[in-house]
Amino acid sequence: MEHAQEALFRPVRAGNAFEETVERLMQAIRLGVVAPGERLPSERDLATRLGVSRVTVREAIRSLQENNYVESRRGRYGGTFVNDEIPKSAPGKEFGDIHDALTLRKVLETGAAETAAGRSLGPAERRGLRARLEEASTASLAEYRRKDSRLHLAIAEATGSASLTASVADSRMRVNELLDTIPLLEPNLAHSNAQHERIIASILDGDPAGARLAMAEHLDGTASLLRGFLV
Repeated sequence: MEHAQEALFRPVRAGNAFEETVERLMQAIRLGVVAPGERLPSERDLATRLGVSRVTVREAIRSLQENNYVESRRGRYGGTFVNDEIPKSAPGKEFGDIHDALTLRKVLETGAAETAAGRSLGPAERRGLRARLEEASTASLAEYRRKDSRLHLAIAEATGSASLTASVADSRMRVNELLDTIPLLEPNLAHSNAQHERIIASILDGDPAGARLAMAEHLDGTASLLRGFLV
């Protein structure tokens, strides 16, 4: 398992450090690289291997602990251990389905952000984007997915294309079915809100390349979590 750990616990990309750290830990658990009852590498070791801060590692481990994947033990022989029984992936969700849904979403939504940023938006459209952004950033956990979906649809609407908006809506329905099978992680939501700010700022500033890049980075974070929990 040593070589498998080296393969999994390699440096993550900086843009979505928390989400990719969760993905790597979940892969190690689901693939049995760290078996039930075994201890994960120390926070310091994981931080060094993954190229992230110990705070990021701690947040990722805390999120997995809150969702019953691992437990932390104190004392001389303490550490973070994989639970003997871990939550199972949602039935019927195959990697091909996830890959297809995420690929379609990335193509549609990065293109929507780029196109919206390239348009001359009117005052009502600009107010609408700001309003949807504020709703998402202040949403409760119970409302977050709905408000997040509405913001992404507002970006599609800002392209002026009804067909694209319909396609994004259909794509989002597929993705939400997947998202509903994984836990909401508060560090991820805080990170997502910061990314939303950058996306909307790029659109309102008329920066198509920046909007596309910011949206791609945002969607990559969601993809990391879905792969980590479901694959």
